[in-house]
Amino acid sequence: MDPVVIGMDPHKRSATIEVMAGDETVLNGARFGTDVEGYRAMLSLAKRYPQRTWAIEGCHGIGRHLAMRLLADGEIVIDVPPKLSARVRMFATGQGRKTDATDAHSVALVGTRMSGLRPVVNDEQLAVLRLLVDRRRALGEEHTRKISQLHQLLLELIPGGAKKSLSAAQAKQLLAGVRPRDAVGKTRRRVAAELVADLEKIYARSKAADKELRALLAETGTTLTELHGIGPSGAARLLVEVGDITRFPDKAHFASWTGTAPIDASSGEHVRHRLSRGGNRQINRVLHIMATVQLRNPTEGRAYFDRKKADGKTSMEAMRCLQRRLSDLVYRQLLADALRPAKTGPGGHPGNDSNSSATGSHPDTGSSDKSLPGPATTKTRTPSLAAS
Repeated sequence: MDPVVIGMDPHKRSATIEVMAGDETVLNGARFGTDVEGYRAMLSLAKRYPQRTWAIEGCHGIGRHLAMRLLADGEIVIDVPPKLSARVRMFATGQGRKTDATDAHSVALVGTRMSGLRPVVNDEQLAVLRLLVDRRRALGEEHTRKISQLHQLLLELIPGGAKKSLSAAQAKQLLAGVRPRDAVGKTRRRVAAELVADLEKIYARSKAADKELRALLAETGTTLTELHGIGPSGAARLLVEVGDITRFPDKAHFASWTGTAPIDASSGEHVRHRLSRGGNRQINRVLHIMATVQLRNPTEGRAYFDRKKADGKTSMEAMRCLQRRLSDLVYRQLLADALRPAKTGPGGHPGNDSNSSATGSHPDTGSSDKSLPGPATTKTRTPSLAAS
């Protein structure tokens, strides 16, 4: 039998699939539950087609639980980005109306037409990293929420409130000097004390999470934490989101994916670029934190930022240029880490070319103003159908 693509629109308790041949003929389709019986029935239908590839929307999100189950059963799974399937749905139907069936059809079309889609792999080490870094981010968000509540209570207990960067120990010391006599004040102080106790627990958990992340990062052999401004959480987030760095042909495509490459918005003789709102926002946040840390210290990134300001750029424009340069630096570091095992003897690693960066001695000028790169010409990474 000819190869087929099984497009899937996944949900928590149900999954809608459509079986599509290489000439885009719909061969089958149905809706199944995600419990044991529903999954078995879905797999039984799929096994009618020996040469099959599963195309699942959002394998790093809502579709992850089904993708991992299929991988455990020896199936081939490729990831279809939700934005790509949404565009195909719009062009295929002429309108953006969503149903589970039309979503599965769009995903199947993407899997049939597109080559180079990312195959899903069950990397246990990255899966553990993802769990830990998500937990660390949740702890940070919980800390921000509780510290905001504590500041509000302290403002009502102490004239002028507390300083902005407040630790749990400092808050406890402030509360020790507050002795309200009314019922509202006593309740307010008790709630504030409970928040301080919660913050102390969060600090301990965050410290333990960072320690665990550092140990796991050491096992991966990554050198990302050697870059100024990238801590354990940032390095783990980069490894989890990037996956295989060689899927990016060059640093320009990587910058487009991170959302640090300006978009060309020129018209006629008026040449201008605008900020990209696309890209992976989690990685964009890591690069923003990295740039902020470098600006607070006498680093080459700070010197590069000052030179951009001296050239007439605004603070925001200089910051965007710095983020783009740091994106190039991270790309080279990831590429060097990926190619290091193939390199022996002294000397540099592949990917560490002579081009300078924001942390180098003499950063290039002008490259950070480039717009998004052109179409990529990469090798096919996913199973190809006859019609691809």
